[in-house]
Amino acid sequence: MSIDVKATPERVQADSDILISVENLHVWFELKKWGFSHVGWVRAVDNVTFQLKRGEAIAIVGESGCGKSSLMKTLLLLNRPHKGSVFFEGQDISNIKGKALKWYRSQVGYVQQDPYGALPPFMPVHRILEEPLIINGVKDKHERDERIRQALQEVALTPVEDFLNKYPHMLSGGQQQRVVIARAMILEPKLLVADEPVSMLDASVRVEILRLLRKLQEEHNLSVMYITHDLSTVRFFSERIFVMYAGKLVEQTHIEELLNNPLHPYTKALLTGTSVPDAANATHLKEVPPGEPPSLVNPPNGCRFHPRCAHAIAGVCDVKEPLHFEPVPGHFVNCWLYEDGRTSFPE
Repeated sequence: MSIDVKATPERVQADSDILISVENLHVWFELKKWGFSHVGWVRAVDNVTFQLKRGEAIAIVGESGCGKSSLMKTLLLLNRPHKGSVFFEGQDISNIKGKALKWYRSQVGYVQQDPYGALPPFMPVHRILEEPLIINGVKDKHERDERIRQALQEVALTPVEDFLNKYPHMLSGGQQQRVVIARAMILEPKLLVADEPVSMLDASVRVEILRLLRKLQEEHNLSVMYITHDLSTVRFFSERIFVMYAGKLVEQTHIEELLNNPLHPYTKALLTGTSVPDAANATHLKEVPPGEPPSLVNPPNGCRFHPRCAHAIAGVCDVKEPLHFEPVPGHFVNCWLYEDGRTSFPE
């Protein structure tokens, strides 16, 4: 499918192996009293920076309310940054509109959490997959039909003829999610955003769907952002992992490094409540700290995790926001415990 180059946003950075670059991203939602008077901000994403390489799969993990869904929706441009920038292939897409926005969304596939809710119940599978092709200017019906058949074959919904005229309610949960994935892939995107794509499926189907996503990633050299709260699945799908807490990125590194050497107290807490196969430290982790995530309207001073942290340093963690430390090469953590060069979590 051809894209109108004139409709794409202006290029502001040199080309590289980086597909997505997020720089000092703030996603704040304004609170108003009676719909008029400003009373504050919900700081859903607060000063987040990271990069996603071409063909790389990353996982964004954290408990409910940590900001991972707000971050995801911003990359889909359903939310707009309050401050900061998002670059796609060196192009600033933070505030694009019109044809440029349509172009960008053709480059990004979205796999929703709830497959039944994501599929229009009044459309058969053929029409569901044809809709994005029509919207994006594929006028030849024969070409549309061929691409629909190819997409269904890629997600293992075969024989294709058995599924083309079925409606979502006639499919199992796993089959519905395969249709959602086929729709996300139909425009041949460069980035796939998967929002907890297996959390509503039976346990027997989850591994199949994750393997399918991995297969598509490798065959199409896709960059994938995998949003989840379940650390037990990230090892099967992602190369790097980013841990979010209260709107902040608190730790990032390669999957195996994090599972075997978690550094941030919050990451340790996540691993404690998760069944992670072969995690070397799994039997030595502390109890999950009590308490709830802080208010994103009035977050605590200093480290946002300090009210729940048994290792918090008085006069430091509750006063100063932690810096970005690299105790182990390629392993980054925002925690004052590593200011003195410590390379592992204090026991």
